[in-house]
Amino acid sequence: MGGFKQFLLRGNVVELAVAVIVGATFSGLVQAFVTDLITPLIGAITGGRQPDFASYSFTVNGSRFRYGDFLNHLLSFLIISGIVYWLVVAPMARLVGLLERHKEATTKQCPECLSEIPAEARRCANCTARLVPDSEKPS
Repeated sequence: MGGFKQFLLRGNVVELAVAVIVGATFSGLVQAFVTDLITPLIGAITGGRQPDFASYSFTVNGSRFRYGDFLNHLLSFLIISGIVYWLVVAPMARLVGLLERHKEATTKQCPECLSEIPAEARRCANCTARLVPDSEKPS
């Protein structure tokens, strides 16, 4: 039980639980946004009749297919995906790119065989070419 307790109290598990709860709440908010604002807006644009996507369905051999409800969920998914991409994924990718740009190189390329070698190497391990450090190169 001690290991299980330690697992549950680790920071990552608690953060994940909070993220799931906030994500579920946000999903409900976006679903309400689609149902209460986007759907009436579509109705206003298409002629004043407010479409109720959730009631759109068809029946085949007694089975009811609610494609309108699927449309509501699809709109919610697209909105949530767009928000997550533009507010989380794109900024994080930009931040990682900036951090990697400023990271000091630990390897360099051998001018003879073009293999990757440590930046401080004086001789290539692959082709044994003698490498002149930048500090010893003539200006």
